[in-house]
Order: sequence, then structure tokens, then C-alpha cells
Amino acid sequence: MITIRQEQVGDETAVYHVNEAAFGRAAEADLVVALRRRALKQRGVVTLSLVAERAGEIVGHILFSPVTITDEAGGVVTAVGLGPLAVSPHCQREGIGSQLTQTGVEMLRQAGHEILIVLGHPEYYPRFGFAPANPFGIRWEIEVPDEAFMVMALKPGGLDGVTGIVRYQPEFTGV
Repeated sequence: MITIRQEQVGDETAVYHVNEAAFGRAAEADLVVALRRRALKQRGVVTLSLVAERAGEIVGHILFSPVTITDEAGGVVTAVGLGPLAVSPHCQREGIGSQLTQTGVEMLRQAGHEILIVLGHPEYYPRFGFAPANPFGIRWEIEVPDEAFMVMALKPGGLDGVTGIVRYQPEFTGV
């Protein structure tokens, strides 16, 4: 049985290993460490961090952090970015990533967030309600395939009138 819960002090090493193993490299694990480190000094760096636990072992992790969307006139809207999402290789294809994503989306809705952004697999994330961001006039500051950069309104009308360039936390530039 999988339990989804908020990350707690003491989970750091297991979360690091899950991210490193899932991506086959340390970049995403190091990103989580860097965001967590800055969050100790500055509020608002991490919006939500969840883990999936099975039989006392952390087997999945998802992190959400604030992003900004800046329009042509310089207006700024705050949204939330999803990433990274990681599941231990020996537990993939069991629905753990879906459980983490669904729980996170619902918690963000309940907290009053309006917009969620993700750069991810175009065949995976639409099942949760994500759609390509480009038709909404929203794009990332880095050029990426249109189908991989997606957005979701977390409440009705959440995307109304929102256009511009998305900027993630500075730690994301190293990934």
C-alpha cells in the first residue's frame, strides 16, 4: 500500500536517492537539495513537496515551486511549477507518479493556487488536465517543444487573460 504524505525533516537522503535513481543522474536530486537549502533562508521557494511511501520506504517524490508569468507590459502573475516528479525505478509503472501528481494537484487547489505549469512528457501529463501552454500565449523563457510545455487551470477561469513568459526558480537553470 502506498501512502502519500508531505516531505518531512529526515526524508532528505531518501528523496535524493529516489530522484537520482529515477533520472539516472544527480541533476534533479541536486535541484531539490538547492531549492530546499534556499527555502531554509527564504520563504516561498518550495510550494509543496510530497513523498510516496511503501512499507516504510520512500519510493516517490514530487516537488512544486513558485514560477512567474510575465506579460509584455511587465505584469506578473504567480503560478506553481511541477517538477521534479520521480519514482524509484523498481516501482515505476505502478501508478505512484499518478498518485503523487493527483494528490499534489488537489492540495494546490485547496490552497487556492490558480495555475500549474509543467515541462514534461506530452503523453503523460494531459491525463491530469494539462494542455500545451503555447495556445494560451504562455511559453517558457527557454525554447522547448511546444507539446512538452504545459499548463493547467486549477480553478475555473484561472488562465483567463494570463499570457507571457514563465520563469522558474533560478536553481532550475542548472538542470
